[in-house]
Amino acid sequence: MKLFILYQTDFWKSKTSRVFFGIFDSRSKAMDCAKYNGLFCSNAKVVIEEVTLNILEEI
Repeated sequence: MKLFILYQTDFWKSKTSRVFFGIFDSRSKAMDCAKYNGLFCSNAKVVIEEVTLNILEEI
């Protein structure tokens, strides 16, 4: 299962400046939330990180 984590960050996308905004089950829902909350601006960027949940790797 894939999840998408929404952050707003500075222009240089440094990890220390990230502000968490939510976890979503699709990239489009994360984008809609970012647009609705006005996260896009000239001095900030939006980062959507894709993570995989419930993966079993056999050795």
